[in-house]
Order: sequence, then structure tokens, then C-alpha cells
Amino acid sequence: QVQLVESGGGLVQAGDSLRLSCATSGRTFSSYAMGWFRQAPGKEREFVAAISWSGSSTYYADSVKGRFAISRDNAKNMVYLQMNSLKPEDTAVYFCAAGRYGATMFEYTYNYWGQGTQVTVSS
Repeated sequence: QVQLVESGGGLVQAGDSLRLSCATSGRTFSSYAMGWFRQAPGKEREFVAAISWSGSSTYYADSVKGRFAISRDNAKNMVYLQMNSLKPEDTAVYFCAAGRYGATMFEYTYNYWGQGTQVTVSS
């Protein structure tokens, strides 16, 4: 199994940047695809970004494309989400997830989830 712990969230103003981190532990981390999802108040959880096991392929929701960047460092068992040009609509709890079957936008394809970290973007 894989354990995931997110960090790096906080309160920022529109236009600012944040870097979220996901620390992982467990067997053969590098064999898992990783994803970031978020859930805003009163909204369903939505896909943000995903990265393949090797880090060679990345995928983004249209709403964050060009502003966010997902990356991983398998040697350090870490996954990151660099968030630039933040908007109030980015306010949400952000979750990292690990999946056995490749990088996808679908929640059900991920086997393990972190507890989330709050990102709040003020106007």
C-alpha cells in the first residue's frame, strides 16, 4: 500500500503562487501514477492534474492548464503541484492520489488518497 500526506496549502491573494507537496511512503512508489484533485465548498471533487509513473507524461484540467504544473521526484518519493496565477475559483481542499493503472482524470482509478490541504485564494 501507499500512504500520502499533502502539505503547502495556505491563504494567498489572487495572482500569487503556491507549491503543494505530497510525501509518499510504501512499496515501489515509482510504479504508481499520481494525480491531484480538489474539492471546493459545496462542490464535487474534480480532477486537477496527473502524471505518469515515469514522469514523462502529464495531463491537466482545462481550468488550470498553463497555470499549474505537476511533477514528481521518485528518488525522494515526492509529488508536487506548482500553482501560479491563482484565482479565487482555485479555492479548495487539494488531494493527492496514487493509482496502479496509469494517469487518468477519474477518481475511481486511484487506489490511495491523502487527507488534503486547504488552499484559499482571496480576491
